[in-house]
Amino acid sequence: MILVGNQRGGAKNLAMHLLKQENEHVQVHDLRGFVSDNLVSALNESYAISRGTRCRQFLFSLSLNPPPHENVGTEEFEKAVERVENDLGLADQPRAIVFHEKHGRRHAHAVWSRIDAEQMKAVPLPFTKNKLREISRELYIEHGWKMPRGLMNSQERDPTNFTLAEYQQAKRAQKDAREIKTVFQDCWAVSDSTSAFAQALKERGYKLARGDRRGFVAVDMKGEVYPLARWAGVKTKDVRARLGDESALPSVGQRKQEFAAEIVRRLKEIGNEQEQRHATQRAHAERERLALVQRQQNERAALSQHHKLRWEIETAERQARYTKGLRGLIDRMSGERKRIREDNERAALEALRRDRAEKDVLIFRHLEERRKFQRRMLEATRSHEHERREVETEIRELDAPETQTPPAKQERESLREAFMKARRETIAPPVRGRDQQRDFDR
Repeated sequence: MILVGNQRGGAKNLAMHLLKQENEHVQVHDLRGFVSDNLVSALNESYAISRGTRCRQFLFSLSLNPPPHENVGTEEFEKAVERVENDLGLADQPRAIVFHEKHGRRHAHAVWSRIDAEQMKAVPLPFTKNKLREISRELYIEHGWKMPRGLMNSQERDPTNFTLAEYQQAKRAQKDAREIKTVFQDCWAVSDSTSAFAQALKERGYKLARGDRRGFVAVDMKGEVYPLARWAGVKTKDVRARLGDESALPSVGQRKQEFAAEIVRRLKEIGNEQEQRHATQRAHAERERLALVQRQQNERAALSQHHKLRWEIETAERQARYTKGLRGLIDRMSGERKRIREDNERAALEALRRDRAEKDVLIFRHLEERRKFQRRMLEATRSHEHERREVETEIRELDAPETQTPPAKQERESLREAFMKARRETIAPPVRGRDQQRDFDR
């Protein structure tokens, strides 16, 4: 498990932080070496004792984080805490252990007082990071967990971690050329005027525009330009006879801007609808999470109450094994009372282990339930993020100004002629005589 520790002061702030209700389950597991029986008062004891010294960072706080999907029992956490305190020299110091659960993960916090009350000085803690790193490595190896690369070799740590790659917009489905031609021919067949033809094209996703050198053209939402006469299968003079002069129509660039504005407006509406739907889903998921946490807390409280009642009954049964009066005195003198006491101690220890095992089973079941819920939430979040990024990408692409325009026909022809001239001059062989000139001309 990952171990992170540091020296610090602020007893009350630390105690309140460890008891924060932002965690779904908080359990003060152990208070050792304190007079107080609650965490805030216990850490304040350490602060009061530290006032007799110059030490300001009188606490050592440690977090123990096992791998997310591993079920680690309470006893394993305790062993890890004991190993840390033995290696750091804190074995005899007052200590508190607190368990947290959040998002289906269980981790622990341990806090020691650094003040040696007998000598009234702080326990030195040199090289704590290196020591904790070595203990963490050993725990990963002992439990057979997959070790993070940062623990295998500190040179291989990635300070930037990782970033999520943005999903790009999926390619729009390509239309078949025959389908496009059929659309233009149908629109031409049902129209008898410019307005009727333009409306028919609009209903099928095209806009009638004025071409640069090709008279009437149509533009689709992708910005593709279609010469009307060619795609409708009619003559240019017939187009002019039915539609008249094209000079009153918007240009191709204007039609592209209109398409972009309409698509952006619709995409923004879709984005708002998505946000509303996602907000509703998040609210429902939060209600479901709170219900799950409440049910788990009730189950744990019921188990704790059951353990308490059973402990009282079993304690009474063990106490009833002792005899009273003269017989009790005889048992004490004969050693029978000692044997009964030892049997009772073994029975009490076994009962304590049994209760702890039952509690761990319940905790592991709750963790698995919470992990399943968390996986669902992560998948929903990724899906929402993917949808949002798709819409934002399309809006960004449509809002971007066009940076390239196709060259004019004259420019293409002039470039072609210059290229062919340079090519002829490059490959023509030198002429040395009249016969060679005649052969070359041939």
